[in-house]
Amino acid sequence: MATGFGFTEGPVWDKSDFVWVSDEELNKIFRVFPDGHREEMVALVDPDGSTYDHDHRLISTASALRAVIRLSQDGKSYTVLADRFEGKKFNSPNDVVLGPDGALYFTDPTLDLQKGEKQETPFQGVYRLDATGKVTLLTKDLTQPNGLAFSPDGKHLYIDDSEKKNIRVYDFHPDGTISNGRIFGSEDDGTKDGVPDGIRVDQKGNLFVVGPRGIWVWSPTGEHLGTIEVPEQPANLSWGGANNSVLYITATTSVYKLPTTTRGFVPYD
Repeated sequence: MATGFGFTEGPVWDKSDFVWVSDEELNKIFRVFPDGHREEMVALVDPDGSTYDHDHRLISTASALRAVIRLSQDGKSYTVLADRFEGKKFNSPNDVVLGPDGALYFTDPTLDLQKGEKQETPFQGVYRLDATGKVTLLTKDLTQPNGLAFSPDGKHLYIDDSEKKNIRVYDFHPDGTISNGRIFGSEDDGTKDGVPDGIRVDQKGNLFVVGPRGIWVWSPTGEHLGTIEVPEQPANLSWGGANNSVLYITATTSVYKLPTTTRGFVPYD
């Protein structure tokens, strides 16, 4: 779809037929259009994962700001929604999704903690951010939590761990808490060709998880169905297009789109 970026992340497809793309090396968020041209929006150091909220506003993780931010409607400025937990700075918020309860859920590893910055929070957590700005810690039992996604029925939360190279699944409760964390699957294939990163699910509950060499596809019961090989190592992905059947994949210096025969689950649709 487009190439010539530094390191692409955080794709979000818009019904106006463009894709929001974060570039962690060029330090900008772009809008990328079907003909390949890109429009520079906001500039900030090391932007990462993104989602829409229910009001169709772009929510992003800003690693260098150590914050979760919301872009303005014109995409030219941003507001910090949260940058601390119990008075201590986050590490480097990495990915964010909209939950079934309308709250935002995000991971906070140390993967992009800037050189010279001190880690203040003594763990790598997963958090809930509600509409009032309240931040709640969900779990700190992952070593480097990265991508995350909810099942279509809202009963499970999947989170992958880039250091352990596995995917965990938790039971999700209506009050916004999680329990019963357990290993869902491993993406450790013995190579150094990539680690678990972005996650999306389709309407059938199948998981599409970034892993070594491409997108690993998992059944809801934890069976590895196969791997979609991508020309460059991917980092994240998003559903879009007609019937949400197209995968938009950010992979190193490029953005790819892949028509599929399934339909994606999009919580903000």
